[in-house]
Amino acid sequence: MLTAKMPGSKHATDLTPAELGFSMPAEWDKHEATWLGWPHNETDWPGKLDAIRWVYGEMVRKIGQGEFVRILVNSRSEARLASGYLHRAGADAARVEFIVHPTNRGWTRDSGPIFVRRGGRRPKTAIVHFHFNAWAKYPDWQKDRRVPETAARILKKRLFHARHEGRDFVIEGGGIEANGRGTLLTTEECYLDPKVQVRNPGLGKKEIEGVLRRYLGATNVLWLAAGPVGDDTHGHIDDICRFVNPTTLVMVRETDRRDINYRPLAENWERVRALRLEDGSRPEVIPLPMPSPLYFDGERLPASYANFYISNAAVLVPTFNDSNDRIALGILSELFRDRPVVGIHAVDLVLGFGSLHCLTQQQPI
Repeated sequence: MLTAKMPGSKHATDLTPAELGFSMPAEWDKHEATWLGWPHNETDWPGKLDAIRWVYGEMVRKIGQGEFVRILVNSRSEARLASGYLHRAGADAARVEFIVHPTNRGWTRDSGPIFVRRGGRRPKTAIVHFHFNAWAKYPDWQKDRRVPETAARILKKRLFHARHEGRDFVIEGGGIEANGRGTLLTTEECYLDPKVQVRNPGLGKKEIEGVLRRYLGATNVLWLAAGPVGDDTHGHIDDICRFVNPTTLVMVRETDRRDINYRPLAENWERVRALRLEDGSRPEVIPLPMPSPLYFDGERLPASYANFYISNAAVLVPTFNDSNDRIALGILSELFRDRPVVGIHAVDLVLGFGSLHCLTQQQPI
């Protein structure tokens, strides 16, 4: 018997993740795996690509102690190359899975699968496709954009295409920060600038928040101002402010008034006083120092201790051969009591205008 569809009702395939009970979990929730893209683009790390591969070896060694590591490679021969580096770095080969999917770059936080989860007796995960376009800056993104589709096919996960009024909606994983209870954090510099790296032309705060509510289950979206100079994403939150538990944030602070980052970061500290979590309470906000300025070829690099990654086995924190390394590691060690906090040398890594968090994407259980 055919049943007429009620006017205004939705077919099951038209329902958004939030309508189906999905939401974005916190990064510290248990992972099944971490996704990475093996580094191959010489333009990201001029003259340093070999050094970067050794950094990846250390990352995989640490992450693999607590979860699988799924690594995107351009070919089987690249997988063999990567295996050699990982073996010599002491990584557990049994914890590594190579996925042949050609990429433009390796910034998997932004181009990779963003997972949402539905709880209950039988938790279930799905993937939201946010249509990566190389931060609305570079012309080569077509291979990277297809990563969520490949992940959904391999993992047999449902794939939701984020859209607003029939148009693909663009946002990156590094541009949002979740506490797992409905609060998302982002910046106006990144997603509301009307002229620079505009991801979603014509959309304002109301429309963007609406998409985040529908596709990530956000109930509360908080906006900071801007990030440090040198970030070619134009203000990703993961260089600025991060949740370390549902009610506590760490946020970078520049104390040198002569530094170019002093004013924009100070504005974030002015704004944070007015921020409220999903239950109306104020978050606790703890300052993280900034390392001394780093430059490459005369250009300021976005070195930030906030670009840490929370894996099952450890919190990986970028370090910069700086006196503040010890202070930042100490602060984070006090906040993460359930897993060790480990420094990863990132002076070479940040030449690509990103660091540990930018390279990783968690797959929750």
